[in-house]
Amino acid sequence: DDPLYRELLQQRNELRKKAKDGLLSELEQSELENVLIDFKNHRDKMRLVEHKNISQVREIAEKYRGDAKIFLGGASMVADDLITFIRSDLQVFGSAVFVFLILTLWVIFRQFRWILLPVITCSFSVVTTSGFLGLFGWEVTVISSNFISIQLIITMAITIHLIVRYRELAGLNPNMDQRQLVLDSTIFMARPCTFAVLTTVVGFGSLVLSGILPVMNFGWMMSAGIGVSLFLTFLIFPVLLILMPKAMPNTSFESRFALTKIFADITERHGKTIMFLSVAALMLSIVGASKLNVENSFIDYFKESTEIYQGMKVIDQQLGGTTPLDLVVELDESVEETLPVKKDTKPEAELEDEEEFDSFEEEFEETASEAQYWFTAEKMEKIERIHDYLNGLEQTGKVLSLGTMLKIGKTLNSGKSLDNFLLALLYNELPERFRKIILDPYVSIENNEARFYVRIRDSEPNLRRNELLLQIQHDLKTKLDIPEEKARLANLLVLYNNMLQSLFKSQILTLGVVIISFLIMFIFLFRSITIALIAIFPNVLSIGVVLGFMGWMGIPLDMMTITIAAISVGIAVDNTIHYIHRFRHEFAIDRNYLAAMHRSHESIGYAMYYTSITIIIGFSILVLSKFIPSIYFGLLTGLAMLIALMAALTLLPQLLIFLKPLGTEKQEV
Repeated sequence: DDPLYRELLQQRNELRKKAKDGLLSELEQSELENVLIDFKNHRDKMRLVEHKNISQVREIAEKYRGDAKIFLGGASMVADDLITFIRSDLQVFGSAVFVFLILTLWVIFRQFRWILLPVITCSFSVVTTSGFLGLFGWEVTVISSNFISIQLIITMAITIHLIVRYRELAGLNPNMDQRQLVLDSTIFMARPCTFAVLTTVVGFGSLVLSGILPVMNFGWMMSAGIGVSLFLTFLIFPVLLILMPKAMPNTSFESRFALTKIFADITERHGKTIMFLSVAALMLSIVGASKLNVENSFIDYFKESTEIYQGMKVIDQQLGGTTPLDLVVELDESVEETLPVKKDTKPEAELEDEEEFDSFEEEFEETASEAQYWFTAEKMEKIERIHDYLNGLEQTGKVLSLGTMLKIGKTLNSGKSLDNFLLALLYNELPERFRKIILDPYVSIENNEARFYVRIRDSEPNLRRNELLLQIQHDLKTKLDIPEEKARLANLLVLYNNMLQSLFKSQILTLGVVIISFLIMFIFLFRSITIALIAIFPNVLSIGVVLGFMGWMGIPLDMMTITIAAISVGIAVDNTIHYIHRFRHEFAIDRNYLAAMHRSHESIGYAMYYTSITIIIGFSILVLSKFIPSIYFGLLTGLAMLIALMAALTLLPQLLIFLKPLGTEKQEV
């Protein structure tokens, strides 16, 4: 027990409620700020104490692992290990992505300056964002533990677009001086990069609507971080590059891996097939997405090799379950408690015979507690019925309640149920310290309530949390005659189920907001509803394929995978903006759609290819995590980016060629 923690927590919640209602005075505002600081400091201090205790327990257990199978479990260990995972992921992902990006830049560009400049830009962006987050007290959670790697990837993508444009201009204009090359490259890419970053911010920003605090904070963190990346990239990159001597580009990678040219040829020859396959893929994705579910086991969030998984599995399957559920029932008053006292009509002689017992009764009434008469046979029977019902459910493990003690008492009483007299006697004779252990957790006499503590088997294959809770509520009313208003379900299972059920709503809401926002931005950017719809379709296809894949493969939505749709569309749409911006520029040269496509593929297509491959492999590094949702997040986001790249280099140009939204082509003479 931690009285100081509970006191600070209560103060914080009360002041926050006042602040929410707009009733906080200036003095209370200052008090709230101090309480928040004290609460955080005390919590961090206790986390260190808890971590030290768990480490000591592990050291002791390690000495005896050769003699027995030892498993650790419990909420404290899970929370401590999750914090350890977060720290590990921050170090591993950040370092791994950083090393990978350096290798990727060398393979693609083969020039030292194109490694140095992106590394400096990315470093400044991450350090600046981390400083802002620390300054404003934003804490990293399991959901946001990969923010460093994501920001590195996005910053690198912006930088690569600038590099590719500079190299293109340098190749086309060998006589142009360095200052003009840098200026033209920066000015030309400023508009598409700004809109691309804005769409990415919208993607992350939509997570604020999820209603799940860690996801909302992740959205705010990344939105701020991406804004910092855009500003610093366009500030640092041209300033440093203009100080360097002019250098002609090394195009050895483009000449060996002409993937964009291959996509251009495929689009020209098989355009109608591409559209047919895209529509078919979208239809299959819609069917798959309809199979999405939110039911997942917390134990499955961790690899089987982790101590969390092993300990939780033993507790869940062999020791009565892991996820707690509380049922609190308000009991009806017993007949004995509500019957009116009848007027005594006994003969006077008989009353006189009983006068000798008056002194005993008065003494008994003076010493007896009213609480002892709460334990009536009628109430105990109802408590046992509820206990037996909960214990009989397939998904439940251990059930603890007053019914547990009643069954023990029945065993000790030669198989006979305890009557009112024995129950009252037991209550009176039970020492206070034992009463606090045996009775107080399960009954509230003053509120006429009984509590049932249930542990649910989280790894049960047939567990459907929402259906289970609805079933219990229904059966209490129909089978056990308990009115709905007199039974309340609470504890972690209810909270976890509410979070899971909100995922569907959050997924639809965030994705809907993202698509509508992008459509409005595209109309503003391209000044054409047709082009805006063309730009939306490849991105909807990419995330549709991912959601459909999740549905077909039975991968459930969770706090990590819910972010994939909005984030993937937000990042993938960058390719669409860059391609259409370049396509319009190339089309204006000769008003020929096919020629514009080929020239676009051979210019901006390379930047799209490089950035997408960087993002795909960068996210794939998340497979190194010990947290399964992070692995799913990395792989599925990588898949979305791959589909988006292929759609941007095939479906998008085909739609532009087929629908001709830029007007008619120039007729050849």
